[in-house]
Amino acid sequence: MRQIRFLSGLWVTNSAKAWAPALILCAVCSALLVCGCLFLICAPAAQAQSTAATTWTVTVVLPARLVAGQPATLAVLGVDGRLADGITVDFGKGQRVKTDKTGRAFFTAPTDAPVLIVSAAGNSAAALIDAPATAGGEPTPSVSPVVSQVDRFSVCGGGFRGDVDANHASINGDRSFVLASSPECIVVLASPRALPGPAKLLIETPVGQWTATTTLASLHFDPPLPPLVAEKRSKLALHVQGTDQALRVWVENQTPGVLRFLRGDRQEVLTSGGPQNSAEIEVQAIATGDFSFHGRILAAPDAGVARRYLTAAEAIAPKDLQHVVKNLAERLTHHPGDTQKVWHDAEAILSTTMAGDFRTLMECAAAALE
Repeated sequence: MRQIRFLSGLWVTNSAKAWAPALILCAVCSALLVCGCLFLICAPAAQAQSTAATTWTVTVVLPARLVAGQPATLAVLGVDGRLADGITVDFGKGQRVKTDKTGRAFFTAPTDAPVLIVSAAGNSAAALIDAPATAGGEPTPSVSPVVSQVDRFSVCGGGFRGDVDANHASINGDRSFVLASSPECIVVLASPRALPGPAKLLIETPVGQWTATTTLASLHFDPPLPPLVAEKRSKLALHVQGTDQALRVWVENQTPGVLRFLRGDRQEVLTSGGPQNSAEIEVQAIATGDFSFHGRILAAPDAGVARRYLTAAEAIAPKDLQHVVKNLAERLTHHPGDTQKVWHDAEAILSTTMAGDFRTLMECAAAALE
């Protein structure tokens, strides 16, 4: 009898004690399995490094916002989700940095651009650049009301240090891992000991300490019921632990040739809320084989962030799209509640856009509107 593997987080190797920064919730099952054993493997982040064999594709983690002319730290994750050392990150204009043994790299944010775009091993990432603060107010760190138990999340509000090792974070007394940082934002990953539920976040730097509150939530999928049979419909059950608040979850089918999501292979699901916080995804088996999908908790749309990325994208957009992108930015300025309409239009542009800086900025804008 084959086993159903159920992974919470990025794909991980079978090495014994490694825990990887988990960015997405994945599940792998056999499409014709009638019964079997369900295993849960949570791999929240070991500070282990990837080998060359697992870094052919990488993810660059930047703080959500940088400060012009100020230091910051980025991180690079290998395909296995672990911090990857020796990876060259290209900043453009001939500027490059290489990650050290911790999988991070130190840099200074540019002063002549509204955004920073970096690339490594064919993948790219971007971050907004803020002007230096003119007055020294009291930092007020903020975090989303609900964050994933196994996913990285941002804490912004100032008072942090660009040197990632100068920022210390803990959740309910357990030390968390700070992946990347700038004076404005840090990127945090909860300890593997963290449990779903209310969470008090403590952040300490050489100049002070601050607290914030959030809720850690975890996602779990049940095997399809009824069991999958080719050309027959079934349902995947999604359960939320840690909160009774209704959550928006983005679910994406990774194997459409084996399994079909009846309402689209990329879809937003709203959970029920309440003590039995859950949702169902209607599916249909297409062919024999393994299938995979992933889900992630969506934050509230941020029209301001999306508008800044769209404005930056307009400057480098193809001529036939400059006016379209400009109109999207202006719509968010005058109608910030139109996030779903702008998201659909941004997705339509992305469907015909090749890889490059323009696509990276449009992806960031769309992500802020999900």
